[in-house]
Amino acid sequence: MIYISLKNFTVLKVCSISQYSLFYPYSDNILELILPKLIDSKYQASNSKFDLVKITPEIMPSSFNIDGKTDKKYKNNTHSQNFVDAKKNKGKLSKKKRKNADIVNNEDIFTPKQDHFLMDDQDNLNISLLKSRKSKKKDKELSGAIHSNNQTFEENTLNHLDKKVFIDCALTVEELSVKLKMHVAEIITYLFINKSISITINQLLDISIAKEVASNYGFHVLHSNVNNQRQYSASQEHLISSNNIKRSPIITILGHVDHGKTTLLDAILNANLVQKEPGGITQAISVHEVEYLYNSIAHNLVFLDTPGHKSFKSMRIRGAQVTDIALLVVAVDDGLQPQTIEAINYIIQMDLTCIVVITKIDKLSSNLDRIQQDLANYGLLSEVLGGNTPFVHVSAITGLNIDELLSKICIISDLKNFVADADSLADGIILEAYLDKKQGPISNLVIKNGTLKLGDIVVSGNTYGKVKSIQNSSGKKVNFSRPSSIVQVLGFSVTPQAGNHFKVFNSEKEAKKYALSISHVNIFHDTLKSLNMRVALADNNLVKQFRLIIKADTQGSLEAIIDLLSQVSQLKVQINIISANFGSISNNDIELAIATDSVIVSFNISITSQINALLKKSNILFKNFDVIYDLFEYVKTSMLDLIDPEYEKKFIGRAIVQAVFRMNKGIVAGCLVEEGKIKKSCYIHVIRNKQLVYEGLLISLKRTKNDVDEVIAINECGLMADYDLWENTDIIEAYELISQEKIL
Repeated sequence: MIYISLKNFTVLKVCSISQYSLFYPYSDNILELILPKLIDSKYQASNSKFDLVKITPEIMPSSFNIDGKTDKKYKNNTHSQNFVDAKKNKGKLSKKKRKNADIVNNEDIFTPKQDHFLMDDQDNLNISLLKSRKSKKKDKELSGAIHSNNQTFEENTLNHLDKKVFIDCALTVEELSVKLKMHVAEIITYLFINKSISITINQLLDISIAKEVASNYGFHVLHSNVNNQRQYSASQEHLISSNNIKRSPIITILGHVDHGKTTLLDAILNANLVQKEPGGITQAISVHEVEYLYNSIAHNLVFLDTPGHKSFKSMRIRGAQVTDIALLVVAVDDGLQPQTIEAINYIIQMDLTCIVVITKIDKLSSNLDRIQQDLANYGLLSEVLGGNTPFVHVSAITGLNIDELLSKICIISDLKNFVADADSLADGIILEAYLDKKQGPISNLVIKNGTLKLGDIVVSGNTYGKVKSIQNSSGKKVNFSRPSSIVQVLGFSVTPQAGNHFKVFNSEKEAKKYALSISHVNIFHDTLKSLNMRVALADNNLVKQFRLIIKADTQGSLEAIIDLLSQVSQLKVQINIISANFGSISNNDIELAIATDSVIVSFNISITSQINALLKKSNILFKNFDVIYDLFEYVKTSMLDLIDPEYEKKFIGRAIVQAVFRMNKGIVAGCLVEEGKIKKSCYIHVIRNKQLVYEGLLISLKRTKNDVDEVIAINECGLMADYDLWENTDIIEAYELISQEKIL
């Protein structure tokens, strides 16, 4: 048993920290420790809460003595005494040894784990170190072990003082605890005690309060994330080796909506893709391969078509990440638009090889010079103006200059000499992912390097699995796939995150080790959290909530839906997304909708007759859409329906009460209209002594016992309202209510 004196320290209750138990049975400044840790007293924690002093027989409290025997009044605490008794019964220690075990050395100090001054469990000194020393050799070994542990301890402490964290979005308490490497309970306790905020583990913290929590615990909050692992870094490009082979270029088509991207691809493929798209707009990344003969050599070209609507930003970013050549499509009759500029930013930031394609050239227009100048202002200078960016003017309708465009792509491909090591383990990007109700998690992968084979162990983020099926862009199942291939793979244990990097390992053991090293917290999309109610430092006004369960066909579609909804103002109605996922509607979704009184909306989902019957039986409001903007408009309309009607009051007249009559139907105010007119069902203010005493709708209006629609000035009338405290000389102001258009 060891006793330590602490100054200015109060223990409120008995607590347990790992295997270290703290009791407080003796006096105002004495702690009893079971299995304490011994570390070097040379280290003094500058920010420790404990003021530690050495114990000597001269200052030892009279309530106990140093041989471990206590007064009778403290016999209730027998745990540590039993520990000493057990050692006595063994008869293996001498009296001198027992004293060495019970009396703390003057150089030992207590360091609490809660303040980051306990070593890790693997560094804990074994209780055997408290036994008597048998030789000088063991003394040296023990001293060396303690010195080594202290060195590591001091290094960890110094690192602790230079902590950095990146916070750029709302976080749940659990996500913040992972970022700060702290226990959830500590954050909850801090908010409750210091901010009077009662919060649960899954509630959202606003950016400001999350940053304040981090700052309180000594973290330096960064303004930019230098460790963004979502970006496919250039450092992951593979060095040229003797095993490298020429690979097909990946060409991504970027540009604004309705600028003719899919129509251009139709002209290249001799297909009719536009007619197959719901609503005539592209809502997903599509992959197409074409073989083009240039200089008598067949060139295999892989095209990615990306959506142009602003909500599909995540898809465009993934397309830009995997591309070798970017086709920037600009319609001659529309010029540069927001998504055109967005695509230009990707091209500049990622240093992509680019060809500018001016479409709809069959429409006579004088905009060519202006478009060239606008692009030059953004850093894309055409070859005509002395730059190095190729410009091709095409007409997808007539097929004009389509061959010229394909020839330029082949020339650039030959000049760039895109190569990869086909013999290495495959790696690349998760382009898209979704859950198939029959097969399970399906992933569309872009293989940047190596060869992917059946049976490979593939890892992405913290999920892994064995490749069971590979399907190429033509829909044919294959046994392996080489670099630049975009394939559909079945094998992940759970659906991986679209946009993440994937890699293949030699063994399941290596794959599992890598997956476990990745944080288990899956932040699906920052904007998803921005839609839900959160805890903020400022008081939030109570607003109505529109509870929503969203089901989509793929991750990319779900990202686009969430991005659209995040643009809706939520000052009057708050979107509360109960669940957002991809895949078919399940019984769990229906039960969740019933429990939370939520609406279910889905995108490109087919439901079974059984689920449809269950939805109707449960009276759940369910809507399915195949055009994402129809879903968006439905949600906006539903939110508007929750808003109370708003009116503008227009002054129409004034009257004064001259007499009050009690009738069977209520109290009637006999009035004289002094100004304007009084109308039936108008809105009135009753003013007495310049104070508003009532406001509401007029129920009845009479003139000479006849019901009338209005009474004009300098006429008498009788009126009734939901008010019976009329007094003579009350002033009645009449207003006409003009309905206002509802806005969010």
